[in-house]
Amino acid sequence: MKLYVCLALVWLSVFVNAQVSSTDVLFTVDGDPIKAEEFIRVYNKNLDLVKDEAQKDIDAYLNLFINYQLKIKEAKRLGLDKDPSYLKEFASYKDPLIKNYLSDSKVTEALVKEAYDRMGYDIKASHILIRLDENETDTLKVYQDLNALRDRVINEGFDKVKAEVHDGETIFAEELGYFSAFKMVYEFESAAYNTKVGAISKPFRTQFGYHIVKVEDKRPSLGEVTVAHIMVMNAENDSLADPKTRINEIYKKINQGENFESLAKQFSDDKSSASRGGELAPFTGGQLNAPEFESVAFGLKSVGEISKPFQTNYGWHIVKLLDKKGIPTYEDAKSEIENKIKRDSRSKLINTTLANDLRAKYQITINPKAKAYFESLLNPTFFNRAWELPENFKKDQTLLTIEKDTLTYEAFGDRLMRVQQMYVGKTLPFKSVIEKEYSEFEEDAILEYHKEHLEFENEEFGSILREYRDGLLLFDLMEKEVWNAAAVDTLGLENYYNTHKDAYFWDDRLDVVIATSANEKDIKKVEKLLQKGKSLEVISKELNTDSEQKVIFTEGIKPIDYQGFPSDEVLKKGLSKVYFYNDAYHIIDVKAVLPKTNKTFKEAKGKVISDYQNVLEENWLNELNKRYNVSVNAEVLQKVKSQINMSN
Repeated sequence: MKLYVCLALVWLSVFVNAQVSSTDVLFTVDGDPIKAEEFIRVYNKNLDLVKDEAQKDIDAYLNLFINYQLKIKEAKRLGLDKDPSYLKEFASYKDPLIKNYLSDSKVTEALVKEAYDRMGYDIKASHILIRLDENETDTLKVYQDLNALRDRVINEGFDKVKAEVHDGETIFAEELGYFSAFKMVYEFESAAYNTKVGAISKPFRTQFGYHIVKVEDKRPSLGEVTVAHIMVMNAENDSLADPKTRINEIYKKINQGENFESLAKQFSDDKSSASRGGELAPFTGGQLNAPEFESVAFGLKSVGEISKPFQTNYGWHIVKLLDKKGIPTYEDAKSEIENKIKRDSRSKLINTTLANDLRAKYQITINPKAKAYFESLLNPTFFNRAWELPENFKKDQTLLTIEKDTLTYEAFGDRLMRVQQMYVGKTLPFKSVIEKEYSEFEEDAILEYHKEHLEFENEEFGSILREYRDGLLLFDLMEKEVWNAAAVDTLGLENYYNTHKDAYFWDDRLDVVIATSANEKDIKKVEKLLQKGKSLEVISKELNTDSEQKVIFTEGIKPIDYQGFPSDEVLKKGLSKVYFYNDAYHIIDVKAVLPKTNKTFKEAKGKVISDYQNVLEENWLNELNKRYNVSVNAEVLQKVKSQINMSN
């Protein structure tokens, strides 16, 4: 046991000493360091993709990696990394990628779980809303008025209060029916789901104003259905039949076996769905403003089941069930919920949480005089979109610093110029405007700083982004220095072909006609007709019809190993025997046997270009090795080899 422990300690000591550190430089290119960790990461990432064991040799792979870094160095020397088209293409990759990293993962996960739990239930509710501008800060009176209405609803009932206060302009009292997650703004959704059935919430604020919500029912979600329907509108255009009579006539046709989709195309008054056989987009409980329709649709049990005629406010309907789904599992729904959150008001909560976390991480300094200065600049013209920054505006004054980045008064002044259109016709205290806009400005600035520096703060993101950046740069460089150079160098290509002509040749080939049929009797008939010298057109016309394809012909020059030839058959000039191969019957008419011969330059051009590109690249790499000094740290390389060998 003692020996085992000692050996284990020795092995652990060797392993620890063999580990590369974050500061270990494997090699330099003209003094620019390439870290050992970067080489190991790339080597291990590509290890599973390499089939040839020889390519797994660390020294050989290091040579490839050095060549890669030489090319990146050359691309930057040529200024390709500053090219506008390159920068635009790189941004098109970076912007979508960065969105996956610009969030607070804990908050996002909590919101996803919360949304999924809510999707399991439908809420039926009514509400009263007193409209209020989202920028208004004097809210006490509205809050008190709504509290008074809440007391009235508790004592007098919702219907009585609704009849007296609803005006459709400043006060709304509405029955909302059933709804689920993502159907209302997040604040309203949360208030509804957090209020017990039969209870009325306390006043709460959304972007529309202050609400109270009365929850009338909470039921398990009905899931999602897809149906097709035939509708006859209440205002029937056909004077020979009233809507009820017409829908019953159509229902008789269905019971007689006529196709539902065809009848929908012929008779449905819902023109938006009639052309699709009556098919509607999938919907969930509470999504349609037609409770009777939802009740029938969700009441159908099996796919293909058709309802009896029924009436809604829109007319008479017959419904056919096309698909019915329950609530998906959390794992199946997670990705879609995350996408919905990004488009929902919840995303603001994620951004704000992330910005607050970053405030504690970054060194941020705010000019304490800035808000008062901007408040002094505003005047009533701001509310009719006529406000301008004064001529003596202190645009170069420091407003905010995040680490070493500085934002000036000019940036916030530009924001005020842009947003004044959102305040047209409003009358708010200037202080409220500045507080709101500065708060959002600062949050945006912190998130933008985080976005621009994320590759240095997040190792995974930095590695992926570096691969995108260098990969696009390498493509542009290779296109310029090798691929296009080879393609346009006609004289060089011809000289290369003439020097290496023996490398480009056709193997033995056959000029053939192959007849293929699933029926041996038909292929035998083809055989007789070919023996009589009949043309393919004549044979095809005799055997094939518009409704039936008995034989298919394949013509052309094919290599000896063509997949349509039987592997155990030696083909000679003339008509072969009938043979069964690949689950069909075949006969081959060999017109000519073409022996191995050199390809012409035109025939070989594609391969010649590829080979010539390899020669150009090899010569070019030799030049790069002369232009740039590469120095490999042998001690670090040994540590790299030890670490890779131990881990693999």
